[in-house]
Amino acid sequence: MTIENPSLRPWRDIDRRKSRQIMVGDVPVGGDAPITVQTMTNTLTSDAKATIDQIRRCEDAGVDIIRVSCPDVESTAALKQIVRASNVPIVADIHFHYKRGIEAAEAGAACLRINPGNIGSSQRVREVIDAAKSNGCAIRIGVNAGSLEKHLLEKYGEPCPEALVESALDHIKILQDHDFHEYKVAVKASDVFLAVAAYMQLADAVDCPLHVGVTEAGGLIGGTVKSSIGIGNLLWAGIGDTIRVSLSAEPEEEVRVGYEMLKSLGLRTRGVRVVSCPSCARQGFDVIRTVQKLEERLQHIRTPLSLSVLGCVVNGPGEARETDIGITGGGKGKHMVYLSGVTDHHVADEDMVDHIVKLVEAKAAEIEAANETLEAAE
Repeated sequence: MTIENPSLRPWRDIDRRKSRQIMVGDVPVGGDAPITVQTMTNTLTSDAKATIDQIRRCEDAGVDIIRVSCPDVESTAALKQIVRASNVPIVADIHFHYKRGIEAAEAGAACLRINPGNIGSSQRVREVIDAAKSNGCAIRIGVNAGSLEKHLLEKYGEPCPEALVESALDHIKILQDHDFHEYKVAVKASDVFLAVAAYMQLADAVDCPLHVGVTEAGGLIGGTVKSSIGIGNLLWAGIGDTIRVSLSAEPEEEVRVGYEMLKSLGLRTRGVRVVSCPSCARQGFDVIRTVQKLEERLQHIRTPLSLSVLGCVVNGPGEARETDIGITGGGKGKHMVYLSGVTDHHVADEDMVDHIVKLVEAKAAEIEAANETLEAAE
């Protein structure tokens, strides 16, 4: 079963904004490409081993693109090793010094995150853009409400959607004046209302891909809620070609939250989509602990499939009909297992988690085998 079928359920359709496509390394961003999930390392980039180890964990979580900070020459010196070791494109985060941008491009970064207005003179901007062109780098213009240009703050009095968009358009003009068009843009703010309004205005003004996020969103729970409201609103409106969930948490958690957002809206399907109840006195087993164990043990599954875990028969059978595998709590420690929406067999409490994991792994293998057969036939 699938969670989306546009011809059957038009109320699930999301009409994505039409944007032109750029390449970040070998990953397409914009156009009809899948919405990509990004994160950012928090290790010292100069410590190549620690950074690569963190990148590996993010790759296991499904990250598409990873950004690393390059504030000094030691960081750009380590970047070549990091780029070689990474299985996903690396974005170098450059804030002020134009030489770091040139060094990062030459080290193999797939994209440079810059504010052209912060780089310095027109000649320095040209040198960074020339380095990007020569090395096949894209550029992300990163506008942030917390670091708006002084003249815009004086003009508007405070960070507002118009100020963020004007900053973005000014920076876009700099790139276009240098005949550079492989760029994407972000207009981030920690205020959800400000971020969403700015992105909506920018989406109407440009055709380039948009990198969407709510910056400095907070910790794992608070930041997830805030990001889900902001990013979710934009994605539902069809705005966003690549996303980063900014959390005060480990970067792999940002990746998992990002995928859950996209899965909830039917925009990406990766791994197990879990449907579970909040639990109550009717539950036939400990739903909360069971779901925690299953989510942890099923992180390695990349094949899209669905699993329902419900504590009793009130909604359990109905949810199970819509999922690939389902478990519904029953009496005396015996619970009903559903396969492809149909009741199939019972499982005892003590065997339940191991049993469900094996069923999910088998279903994933079955789906992968069917996909391979289909691809071979084509």
